[in-house]
This record gives sequence, C-alpha cells and structure tokens, in this order.
Amino acid sequence: MSSEDYRRALEAAVREYEALGEQRQQIDRRLAELAQTMSTLSRLCGIVPTVSVGLTDACRLVLRGAGLAMSPTEVRERLKSFGFDLTRYTNDLAAVHTTLKRLNDAGELRFVARPGTGEKAYVWDRPARAALLGPDIASVMREMDEKRKAPRAGKKKPS
Repeated sequence: MSSEDYRRALEAAVREYEALGEQRQQIDRRLAELAQTMSTLSRLCGIVPTVSVGLTDACRLVLRGAGLAMSPTEVRERLKSFGFDLTRYTNDLAAVHTTLKRLNDAGELRFVARPGTGEKAYVWDRPARAALLGPDIASVMREMDEKRKAPRAGKKKPS
C-alpha cells in the first residue's frame, strides 16, 4: 500500500470516529432523558430505588440531558425535580457547585458566562473527537475540512 492509501484509510477512520462520537452524544442525551423519566415515574408509583446514584453521576445525567447551559441553581432544581435526595448535604447548592467545578476541571463540562448577566453556567462538553487523539490527526482533520469546503466555494447558487 502507498502512503496515499494509508492517508485515505486514516481519513476514513477519523470520519467514522467522529460519526460514532455524534451517535454517542445522541444516545447519552436519550439515556439521561430516560433516567429522569424512570426516576420520576418510580416515585409516582411509590417505588423506592435500591441503588442510589451519587451526586456526580446525577449532575452528569442532568447536564447530558439538558442540551443547554445550566447554572448550578438550575442543576440543583433539576436534581430535586427528578427525586435526587439532597437532604444529606448541609449546603446542597455548595455541593452542586463543587461537583460542577470538578467536572469542569476534568473536561466533562465547559464553563460559560451567560450574556448580559455573566452568570456562571455549565454545558456538557465531552464529545468524542479524533482531534483529541493528537496533533497529527488534527492536521489531517483540518485538511479534510478544507477539501470538503473547497468544492462548495467554487459552486454558484442557481438564480
């Protein structure tokens, strides 16, 4: 095989990796939605869960399913709405803040400041991107993007 064959194989692998990452994000969002639905329905049926979810995993579920940036207060309210027991924490909002900060530091969340108010908000930020595999693959991805954009740039819109 030639170097160009290897490069085409690498580009195909990068495309598949990114597509699977997008599917994972969609599946994660749906799983988070279902977890919240199941929790709420279980409570309404009088079923008490035998396995508890920790605060970190609960925050992950909330933010994965939200699809938008949420403030720590909004995360706390969403946790309460699907029945997460925050009574074990002396200061539940401080516990949520600390958890979100740790998830942000770990790269699972991204901090954003809301326009106008500057209020802290966090958004789920754990995509599976081939760029995370190294600078060489990131370079290949940029070249692939340029190739994809090049044909579009030359085409004229029908009048």
